[in-house]
Amino acid sequence: MTDSDAQQAALLALRDKIDGIDAEIGRLISERAQCAQRVADVKTAAGATDAVFYRPEREAQVLRKAMERNSGPLSDEEMARLFREIMSACLALEQPVKVAYLGPEGTFTQQAALKHFGQSAVALPFSAIDEVFREVEAGAVNYGVVPVENSTEGVVSHTLDNFMNSNLKICGEVELRVHHNLVVSDVTNVDSITRIYSHGQSLAQCRKWLDSHYPNIERIAVSSNAEAARRLKGEWNAAAIAPLKAAELYDLRIIAEKIEDQPDNSTRFLIIGAQEVPSSGKDKTSLLVAMRNQPGALHSLLEPFHRNSIDLTRVESRPSRSGVWTYVFFVDFTGHKDDARVSETLAEVASQVADLKVLGSYPKAVL
Repeated sequence: MTDSDAQQAALLALRDKIDGIDAEIGRLISERAQCAQRVADVKTAAGATDAVFYRPEREAQVLRKAMERNSGPLSDEEMARLFREIMSACLALEQPVKVAYLGPEGTFTQQAALKHFGQSAVALPFSAIDEVFREVEAGAVNYGVVPVENSTEGVVSHTLDNFMNSNLKICGEVELRVHHNLVVSDVTNVDSITRIYSHGQSLAQCRKWLDSHYPNIERIAVSSNAEAARRLKGEWNAAAIAPLKAAELYDLRIIAEKIEDQPDNSTRFLIIGAQEVPSSGKDKTSLLVAMRNQPGALHSLLEPFHRNSIDLTRVESRPSRSGVWTYVFFVDFTGHKDDARVSETLAEVASQVADLKVLGSYPKAVL
């Protein structure tokens, strides 16, 4: 047998083994899907109309276990993504999850929604953050996805402001690595670009790159990067900063990849819904605290957390709309509101402030 014949025989043997493994994977996925259908039957057996099919804490636990069991060579993140899609497809057999997100199609928020809920979710775009809140409050969708902060440009004020007047809860979070690309249409004359469209935050996140490569080009801020991509059709002298998904959606060509100034540029998104989320074992809690603007106010807010060794991950202040001298603090920390130490700390803080509202306890981002 020649070396070529031996190689071919080895490949055929490996392919046969892969075919067998694929058959077993397919059988197990079908078995899992059948279990999901039975779960739906159990939940609806009593005729309840408010059965909860999507459980954020359960999903997080399953993904964490998948990563803990992973022995390679796939990365933990890739393994979790595979399980996410399996769970998404199985959940759709119980009841498809309807999710509102800040649109239009092709935005990073859509990517975050699909990353968290999987491709089988029904994702619906809306043009403003307050519209996403209203859709969830009205019960037209199960959940909403909104941006809350960027590692380069800071918080998204519109999202924080909406929580002041909403009774919705934070049910989860998504952390998305954000890559920006310079894109053009099929009619663009690349040597004659006079304007670049993008969302204002994306322009800021790519400022140094733009100053270096297109210092004298007009920069036009629009409502979203997807809208920037959409505008290019028919404009021979324009380019846009957009994510890969938007470039694919609008059939655009990327002429420069990953032009963000910070290579670790990322955005955090919140999942909003009407339900309280039980502890998953690795959780975060978000608060809205109203305080009088007086000396030592911030110290009195933070000191109980420090004394009880609760890790604060974000503190953001916003002027209150209800009073000239009142400020509102948005606080994130590690732990669940039902944990004994956290519960005692919140009770102490509540006794010292004008108002304390728990926006939600939810699983830490897994992927």
